[in-house]
Amino acid sequence: MDRTPGLSVRLKLTLSYAGFLMLAGALLLAAVWIFLLRYVPDRAMLINPDDRPTGGVFPIRSALLEVFAPRAAVVMAFLLVFGLVGGWILAGRMLAPLTRIKDATRTAAGGSLSHRIRLRGRNDEFRELADAFDAMLARLEAHVAEQRRFAANASHELRTPLAVSKSLLDVARADPHHDTGELVERLHVVNSRAIDLTEALLLVGRAEQRSFTREHVDLSLMAEEAAETLLPLAEKHGVTLETRGDITATTGSPALLQQLTTNLVHNAIVHNLPGQGTVWITTGVRPGVAVLTVENTGEQLTPALVSTLTEPFRRGTERVRTDHAGVGLGLAIVKTITHAHDGTLTLTPRSAGGIRITVELPVMPAETDAPAFR
Repeated sequence: MDRTPGLSVRLKLTLSYAGFLMLAGALLLAAVWIFLLRYVPDRAMLINPDDRPTGGVFPIRSALLEVFAPRAAVVMAFLLVFGLVGGWILAGRMLAPLTRIKDATRTAAGGSLSHRIRLRGRNDEFRELADAFDAMLARLEAHVAEQRRFAANASHELRTPLAVSKSLLDVARADPHHDTGELVERLHVVNSRAIDLTEALLLVGRAEQRSFTREHVDLSLMAEEAAETLLPLAEKHGVTLETRGDITATTGSPALLQQLTTNLVHNAIVHNLPGQGTVWITTGVRPGVAVLTVENTGEQLTPALVSTLTEPFRRGTERVRTDHAGVGLGLAIVKTITHAHDGTLTLTPRSAGGIRITVELPVMPAETDAPAFR
């Protein structure tokens, strides 16, 4: 945006200091002059050496003014020069931290997010501003690094099904008598995987942009719906689903929160003990937060491994062998949706094996005329 050039902040502060000093000096001189006028008579009789009046009158105030005015002008001129020089120096010292912040801003604008101000000194407004700017740069650097990793991984994941499809088509073209039924089936599987991955990427992008309308939501109903939808998959894996909890009111996108709940339950089913696993789905309300907890039995997990499970394309096959690897975005989508709803996501390994995942969302404000839950 083009703006009309104006005075610098340092010059404005200098003029402000000088102007205030001039005003204070003028008020002081005026007070001195008023004091003199109050206690000095306007005229006085001239007295001869014999202490007898001569009859002449001397105008004292006029003479005093002739003496006071030039000296007052000299004092005001001195105050003006002193105020300009001193104000310029003081303003420069006070605005020095802003210069460092400005330089850091330009460095960040040039693409370097690793630079930090690290302003020293006692805690004041400039120190708080510099620390806030450093924290913002740290978050931006981490976010950009995460986005770059995500883009690289997504490109690799999308390239894989395309490369497989190309290989299958090359084989079919080289061997026209190859079984087309098998080729079509394999192409169908590969394309389905590519579609699932693309839809997952679009869902992540939508959640990150927060391009959704917030509505009243009951997490307990969503937990029941996810359990009912995934019951056939649980029976296939020999996993028992247990759902319990009261009405858990929050606000957000019903579609995204349903996807979050479904992903958690699906993840708990496919990464479980074969033939004898259990998944517990619990909803409830704590002071200020609506809580959804999904935990499952499974193999022993270390805290270090659990802390990486929400990274994109971190597949369950890397920690538990299963016949359903997914697209590697299940928990990454959960994390993105949780943060988009201003919530927190906590992953904790269970001592008996498996994992406990807790989603905490802001509780729905109490309203007498709240619409029905969806």
